[in-house]
Amino acid sequence: MHDLYYKGRIHTRVNHVKSGYNTKRTVKLGSQENPLTLVVTSDERKIEVEAIVADNALFADISVDSAADENINELNAILNKPVTTTFAKTPNRNDPCSCGSGKKYKKCCG
Repeated sequence: MHDLYYKGRIHTRVNHVKSGYNTKRTVKLGSQENPLTLVVTSDERKIEVEAIVADNALFADISVDSAADENINELNAILNKPVTTTFAKTPNRNDPCSCGSGKKYKKCCG
C-alpha cells in the first residue's frame, strides 16, 4: 500500500514512526542496568551509604578511596528531588469565606 490515503492523508503508521513514541530512552539512573557511581573515603562510610541505597531500593557501585574526596552527588540528587509546589485554591465569589465568618467570599474577604 502506498503512503497516501484518500484525499492525500499521510499513512498513519509512517506518521507514527516519524514522530511517535520515544523508543530510544535512556535507562533510569540507580537501576540495575545503570547503577550509581559513588566514591567514599572509609569502610564505615561505605556501610552507611549501602544502608541508604538498600532502603531506597537503588543499585550502586560504591568504591572506597581514602585519597579522593567523597562523591555521593548522584545519590543526593535522586533522594532530594524537587517537589511540585501546590497552592490552596482561592474560593469563588459565591462560596463561603475561608475565614469562618459565614458570609460569602465576595462580601467578606473578596
